[in-house]
Amino acid sequence: MRKLALFITWSFILSLALSCQKKHEFYGFVYDQPAYDFKLTNYDGKQVKLSDYTSKGNIVVIFFGYTHCPDVCPTALTTLANMMKKLKENERQRVQVLFITVDPERDSPSVLKGYVPFFYPTFVGLTGSQEDIKKVAKEYKVFYRKVKGESAAGYLVDHTATIYVVTPDMRIKLLYTPAKQDPDKMAKDIQYLLKS
Repeated sequence: MRKLALFITWSFILSLALSCQKKHEFYGFVYDQPAYDFKLTNYDGKQVKLSDYTSKGNIVVIFFGYTHCPDVCPTALTTLANMMKKLKENERQRVQVLFITVDPERDSPSVLKGYVPFFYPTFVGLTGSQEDIKKVAKEYKVFYRKVKGESAAGYLVDHTATIYVVTPDMRIKLLYTPAKQDPDKMAKDIQYLLKS
């Protein structure tokens, strides 16, 4: 009888402790949909797939943009660099940021190599044919289109500026629209995902 009473008491204490644990509330929008396993070309001219990164147990953060972008893309990449700096070294080693161009006409592997790592050394730029990019953008519901520009760079590209977080199980777990791109809060979400 004493053993039963002790078991009930410990069960109650354990359930109380578990219920008191604060559940993480994600700052990003929880999307939790399968991620399309694209194949694109990195800035070394090698074909890589999304699963090449997630299969190592890494979290992959994806942003679609282009190197001639005057403001949105540099801002997003700076935010992602600041997010990386908020993580511990062992956490940073498990996070891969991928920048996928929506302007493959101008963003060759060598152009991406000179641009993307400028923001953070481990960031990787990806490109492909017009059809490749169109396919990946469609799968990730990314809108983009050329618009006439008056800058020396020529045309501009209007594009979706959402940041995607893909977990090792190949799911798009979180989305960050521009208004939600806060490096401190994004880092906390990433840290939670790395522990779970």
